[in-house]
Amino acid sequence: MMHLDWLEPGRTAVITGAADGVGRAAALKFAGLGLNVLLADRNAVGLEDAAETARALAPGGAVMDTFVLDVADAEQVLALKRHAFDRFGDVAVLMNNAGIGGGGGPFGPPESWARVLGVNLWGVIHGVQAFGEAMVAQDRPAAIINTGSKQGITTPPGDTAYNVSKAGVKVLTEALEHSLRTANGGKVRAHLLIPGFTFTGITRPAGGEKPPGAWTADQVIDFALERMAAGDFYILCPDNEVTREVDNARITWAAQDITQNRPPLSRWHSDWKDPFAAFIAAQGAVQE
Repeated sequence: MMHLDWLEPGRTAVITGAADGVGRAAALKFAGLGLNVLLADRNAVGLEDAAETARALAPGGAVMDTFVLDVADAEQVLALKRHAFDRFGDVAVLMNNAGIGGGGGPFGPPESWARVLGVNLWGVIHGVQAFGEAMVAQDRPAAIINTGSKQGITTPPGDTAYNVSKAGVKVLTEALEHSLRTANGGKVRAHLLIPGFTFTGITRPAGGEKPPGAWTADQVIDFALERMAAGDFYILCPDNEVTREVDNARITWAAQDITQNRPPLSRWHSDWKDPFAAFIAAQGAVQE
């Protein structure tokens, strides 16, 4: 297993979407490991609560700082970058994690589409462009983690705007890692975090208890660090209902809509229900 050579006490993590969910879990994990953490979010109240919790977990000397911003605004993300380097002089890990849902289908309101794409896709682009070259110039090991989604790969019917945004994050992060391989000896790595069903602010808009099938955000972060240490680029998370084998089969089927000239999204097409079930069974993948 590879060692995460950027994960050192005294270095700094910058996390967007840090007020809740996976971003908050990452902030608390990095704080407990002795990193300085710059938590960023547009939710000022949730941000301060997360920072206070992180301070209680951090060993002496680690600094927990906050920055309120909207990642859809490039100037605000540039201000976050300036603050990070002015305050800490170093960024070991950037986690572009801020995300929202509710964009709608192909005929959804343009303003909803614009907001989802602005946060989920442009927010990640802004983070990569603001921080990426400066992190390479540090000439130290570092990582950029972009939070994608399985919906950006298999693109199920429903919130098409969300799917488009997360598909864009996948493409961007793949190209980023390809570019970083030859930049300054490849000391900066990119990773695509692909959570499964996770109990977060997006999946619990009405509150309530965690469904049995969902992972916690803490489980996602623990799994991410484990797989990053193993050298994975694609951090494809299972959950309590979906195994890696099922994910592999679903992703393969989705790609074969093109290679087999099937209707798009055939997994959800009534004519292809039985062939899809047979394909899953043939792959040895058991669906709950």
